[in-house]
Amino acid sequence: MNAWSILSVDEQRGIVFVPLTSPAFDFYGGDRKGANLFGDSLVALEAATGRRLLHFQTVRHNIWDWDLPAQPSLITVDRGGQPLDAVAQVTKTGFTFLFDRVSGRPLFSIEEKAFPPSEVPGEQAWPTQPVPVKPPPFARQSMAAEELTSVTPESRSFCAELIEGARLGSIFTPIGLKPTIIFPGTNGGANWGGASFDPESRTLYVNSMDVGMVYRMIERPESAGVPYRNRGVGTPNSRFWDPNLYPCQQPPWGHLTAIDLNRGEFRWREVLGVVDELEKRGQGKTGAPNLGGSIVTAGGLVFIGATNDSRFRAFDKDSGKELWVNRLPASAHATPMTYRGKKSGKQFVVIAAGGGNKYNSTYSDALIAYALP
Repeated sequence: MNAWSILSVDEQRGIVFVPLTSPAFDFYGGDRKGANLFGDSLVALEAATGRRLLHFQTVRHNIWDWDLPAQPSLITVDRGGQPLDAVAQVTKTGFTFLFDRVSGRPLFSIEEKAFPPSEVPGEQAWPTQPVPVKPPPFARQSMAAEELTSVTPESRSFCAELIEGARLGSIFTPIGLKPTIIFPGTNGGANWGGASFDPESRTLYVNSMDVGMVYRMIERPESAGVPYRNRGVGTPNSRFWDPNLYPCQQPPWGHLTAIDLNRGEFRWREVLGVVDELEKRGQGKTGAPNLGGSIVTAGGLVFIGATNDSRFRAFDKDSGKELWVNRLPASAHATPMTYRGKKSGKQFVVIAAGGGNKYNSTYSDALIAYALP
C-alpha cells in the first residue's frame, strides 16, 4: 500500500500525518485475510525518524476501493472552553474522523457496527466497520428503489433496466456475484480535493458527490493470479449513471457541506453544481459530480470550482449562500489558491480549468485569476 494523496506536517511537533490507501487487489481480498492493517489508515509518524506514533484504520479489509483520498486537515477545536489541536480526515465513504493530534484519541465516539458477509467464494469481509457517531455522513450511503431518477424519461428507463435483478446495497455491502449497486462510488464522497478549514469559526468545508458504482464479481481462469475480479455493468466507467452521465437516483447529486467541528454538526449544506441541459428543462439545481477542493478566506468566502459544469463559485462561509458564480472555458477539477499581488496589493484567487477527467469531454489549458475588491 502507499499514500497516493497528500501528507500533512505538524512542524511544531515534528509529526507527519499519512493517509494510506487500500491493499491490492482493490475488490477481492481472498488472498489477504484479516483486517489488513495499516490499509486505509491515518498514520502519524515522527518526521525525523519515521517512528509510528499512532494510527486509526477507517475501513477494515477494504474491498470497495474506498482508500483515504485526501490530505489530513490539521485544525484546532474548542474543548471545554480550551483550544485543542486536532486532525480531521475526510473519506470517500462520507465519514469525517476527528482525533486529538497528539494522543490519537477520537474527539467523537466511533462505533464498531456489523455489516453483511461476502458471498464470493474465498472472500471473508471483515464483520464490523468503524462508524463515527458525529459528524453525520456528508455523502449518500444507500439507495432505495423508489428513489430512482425521473429527471428525463430516457434516464429513468435506462436506470430502471440497470437495477432490474441487481442488489441495491448500502455502505459496506460486499460486491456480489450479481450486479451490486453501492453508495458511495469509488470516487466518493470526498476525493483528493479534500477539505478547507476556517480557524475563526472552527468549520470544515467539504465538497462531495453522490455517484454510486455498479459492479459484480466474476470468476477468473485457474491460471489467473486471483480467482475473482470486479466487472462494471452497462454504464460508462462502471458508475451508477446513464449514458449522459446523469446519476440514476433522484438529485441532488453534489453538495458543499460546512461542518462545525466543535459540535460535530452541520452548519449548512448546499447543493453544488448544475446540469445545463436539465436546467433548460426546468429541473433547477440538481448538483453535479465534482473533483477538486475548496479554499476559505479570511474575508469570509468559500471558493470552489470542482463541478463538471464549468463554473467557479463563491459562497458565504457563514450562511452557505451562493454569492457569485462565473463560467469557465472548462471544468476546474482543481483546488483554488489565493495570494496578494506585490504591485497592486490586491488579493487574487486563481483556478486551473483543465476539464477532461471522467466527467467531461471539454478540455482546456486555462489558468484564470480573479482580483478581489
